Amino acid sequence: MLFHNPKLPAEIRISHLNARINEQRKKIAQTTASRLELLQLAQQLAKEARSRKKNNQKIFVLDFKGDTAASAVEQLREEITLILATAKSGRDRVVVRLESPGGMVHGYGLAAAQLVRLRDAGFHLTICVDKVAASGGYMMACIGSEIVSAPFAVVGSIGVVAQVPNFNRLLKEHHVDFELYTAGQFKRTVTMFGENTPEGKAKFEEELQQTHQLFKHFVEKYRPKLNIESVATGEHWYGQDAQSLNLIDKIQTSDEYLLGLLPQHDVYVITTRRKPSLGEKLGLQAAQIADSLVPSVMNKLMDVLNQKNADLVQVRDPKF
Repeated sequence: MLFHNPKLPAEIRISHLNARINEQRKKIAQTTASRLELLQLAQQLAKEARSRKKNNQKIFVLDFKGDTAASAVEQLREEITLILATAKSGRDRVVVRLESPGGMVHGYGLAAAQLVRLRDAGFHLTICVDKVAASGGYMMACIGSEIVSAPFAVVGSIGVVAQVPNFNRLLKEHHVDFELYTAGQFKRTVTMFGENTPEGKAKFEEELQQTHQLFKHFVEKYRPKLNIESVATGEHWYGQDAQSLNLIDKIQTSDEYLLGLLPQHDVYVITTRRKPSLGEKLGLQAAQIADSLVPSVMNKLMDVLNQKNADLVQVRDPKF
């Protein structure tokens, strides 16, 4: 199925994971299995289909690949809006495969707020982490009704960091003045080019601590069994250690988790594809034309070379 929002240059695609996996199972069986095994597979698939129909519960799978700015939130918000408009809360479930090392506070704050929409609407939300959900990534993960993590996935890093290089001394050495004008005592606390004051540094540190407190309270709200003071140190943990600290609930890869759902549930993967611009389309078409021309050009070139080689052989080895 394909949904298109004319306001956005993107397409939301929905694929039925059960159908895709079962088609692959049948293809493999047709090549490797006996007639009896083929019959048994057909019976098994029919049994699973009846079970899914009786269960009548859909699983919607989303993917979030986080960068520093959490730019994937634009896709996430559209996909979540689609689920809220069509799925049945209290019956259907949502799985988010989340990969993010964290980034900007406001970006990940918005991304986390999108997941809160699902929880507030009554959906059971599972977060699957195969590689990393740290800092802002864990802020998103903690909203899940359950967190499933691969054995060596990195989770945690509940902390705040800021780095500001300062070139003030370098400017002074080259006799360059830097003037900064503000209205409001703390409109700018620290700068890259000005001389930072003790008061400005103290205020900047105070703001970091406030952000850290907000982060801790947010995590504590959605994972009340977590001893927040013991894990909000900026450290990260793997697998078993993360589970013992209640940072996660289960150790399992997302593939294994979803595979276990297939016999009893209809699983749908929702993805968003950005529509290429006209320039990109023209570039793609040009590349495709070039790719199609290369084999024919190479074949002609080889024919010419082979003919020249044949002529040379005839000159060197004349025959009657």
